[in-house]
Amino acid sequence: MRRRLVEAAAELVADGGAATLTVRKVAAAAGTSTMAVYTHFGAMEALVVAVVDEGFAMLERAFVAVVLTDDPVRDVASLTAAYLEFASEYAALYSVMFGTAPLGRFKLPSPETDQRGRRETLDRVAARLEQALATGRLRGGRPVDISFQWWSLIHGYALLEAARFVLAGPGRARVLLPGLTAFFIGHGDEPKLARASVEAALGDR
Repeated sequence: MRRRLVEAAAELVADGGAATLTVRKVAAAAGTSTMAVYTHFGAMEALVVAVVDEGFAMLERAFVAVVLTDDPVRDVASLTAAYLEFASEYAALYSVMFGTAPLGRFKLPSPETDQRGRRETLDRVAARLEQALATGRLRGGRPVDISFQWWSLIHGYALLEAARFVLAGPGRARVLLPGLTAFFIGHGDEPKLARASVEAALGDR
């Protein structure tokens, strides 16, 4: 029920803006009563914060489900695929998480002061990048900095795909795969190794 309420709230904000976000409409969209909103969240402000918190928790679970290998570059590419699948499947929720759906009168904690779920998720990518540096696949730079560079690249692509400036099928083959390969090469990986690792993770996506 909590997940249903969170996703219903995210859909309402993404589709119609913050003005559509009322207890009655959230309950109706989730197929439940208004009492469920108050039982789980107490007030609408808490529900809005929960939309973002639950979104990052769901993304974290998607990352946890990725089976890691002895190839850290491939693993980052696999985490990339999981990220994009989440952004596609939960497009409305994703837009609220990253502020592309305006929240109007509802205010979220500043990312500078509230990192719930955000850094933990990114740390999974940073850990595999750190392993890639340790094994010599990548060279130079701090794992956390490289992970933010990765995030900038993948978030930008995810927004383009969500807005249908690129289509998932040809876009991932013609934009994402070469772009991610170039990212790893730019950080010191051998071109053939980088392409092989990325294709192993994304080739059939």
